[in-house]
Amino acid sequence: MTPQVTGSSVTESTPTQAKSGGCGCDSKSSATVEMDEKLQERIAKHPCYSEEAHHHYARMHVAVAPACNIQCNYCNRKYDCANESRPGVVSELLTPEEAAHKALVIAGKIPQMTVLGIAGPGDPLANPDKTFRTFELIADKAPDIKLCLSTNGLMLTEYIDRIKQLNIDHVTITLNTIDPEIGAQIYSWVHYKRKRYRGVEGAKILLEKQLEGLQALREADILCKVNSVMIPGINDQHLVEVNKAIRERGAFLHNIMPLISAPEHGTHFGLTGQRGPSSKELKLVQDQCAGNMKMMRHCRQCRADAIGLLGEDRSQEFTKENFLEMSPEYDFSKRQEVHEGIEKFREEIKAAKEKAKTGKPQSANNPKILVAVATKGGGLVNQHFGHVKEFQIYEVDGSEVRFVSHRKIDQYCQGGYGEEATADNIMKTIADCKAVLVSKIGNCPKEKLHEAGIQTVEAYDVIEKVALEFYEQYIQELGK
Repeated sequence: MTPQVTGSSVTESTPTQAKSGGCGCDSKSSATVEMDEKLQERIAKHPCYSEEAHHHYARMHVAVAPACNIQCNYCNRKYDCANESRPGVVSELLTPEEAAHKALVIAGKIPQMTVLGIAGPGDPLANPDKTFRTFELIADKAPDIKLCLSTNGLMLTEYIDRIKQLNIDHVTITLNTIDPEIGAQIYSWVHYKRKRYRGVEGAKILLEKQLEGLQALREADILCKVNSVMIPGINDQHLVEVNKAIRERGAFLHNIMPLISAPEHGTHFGLTGQRGPSSKELKLVQDQCAGNMKMMRHCRQCRADAIGLLGEDRSQEFTKENFLEMSPEYDFSKRQEVHEGIEKFREEIKAAKEKAKTGKPQSANNPKILVAVATKGGGLVNQHFGHVKEFQIYEVDGSEVRFVSHRKIDQYCQGGYGEEATADNIMKTIADCKAVLVSKIGNCPKEKLHEAGIQTVEAYDVIEKVALEFYEQYIQELGK
């Protein structure tokens, strides 16, 4: 079922660059407008490169690349933990042939899946034969699926021609610093040209190759997203410099994401007590880097075998035991029909957003507030409070509604067990929000939220519309 926007309400119905270095420019010349249109077309169905697209389109990662040529202090690759959601973790490794079969199965089961990525569990370019063989097989059988890879960048310049040849239009580099002294605190070792380097020497080699790779992507007209892991006390104050360096070299998008360092993950940082940033700290650095650079704030730090919309993971539905028994259901025409329905709905959502903003005062003095949104996707407030596993956080100022982050929580409905403790954790997670926007909420959690000073709004409508209507009410109450 696909939601349908009618006027300002939402109902359920059945769906019948120019160069990549030009990101972030605010000039409205005809050349810039044309470039923006071309870029928009390239990212329109990529849920990682487009914040809007991630509400509607899905991605899948195939785990064909086990080896890695560097050791990061925040990484511990495991193949057998289905309950962890973090980069480098997979349940099963695949051969290229298995990965291609799986992609064709998923393309039929989840027709809104538009992107296939290879992100590990090691580094795709440390496993070039398996990586490129997988891309060859999928490109041949499913030409409408975008191909994407994530790399540490060490071997990027060596394979840039092969990447271009296979029409891989989106590449992510994880680049955490441009200072070898800081890099020595992040990387344990770097293996390059059959030799292992440690400390500043290893970090210097990696950083030089990363910046060369970024430049090579720009020259090849391949869109590049840069991931930077924010590590308090190590590179947090340095990320503004990283942002400037990657912007100068043509990166399209910067994704500053929080360090995951739970001790049970067995990483060096986890075992040594290195903490991750708070939501407030992360947002501050992201805001400092925003400027003329597009920032990714909707990243979920996906597993290397993730499937589905960002914020959901359906990988356990498609284990090797299951998908190898399934016949591929790839049907180009059916997929196109689904995509046309999605695009029609996106236009309706866009119109509803514009209508919601019409007549709103454009004042720089409007106070900014945060609201937590319960959503299953589609750009709608459409999820019951008890079913939420993450809130999307929006900043509202009366004229604009801007997505700023997502915050994971334990699901409130626990079958009658542990809901008191869960509620307390939810309150702490969204304590800085003025309201929770949900489709439905029970009396008990509603009372707890109100006691904590957080209002509740029950609606089934476009997020921006509900948020702006609440803002008006909030300002009125504030005035009284």
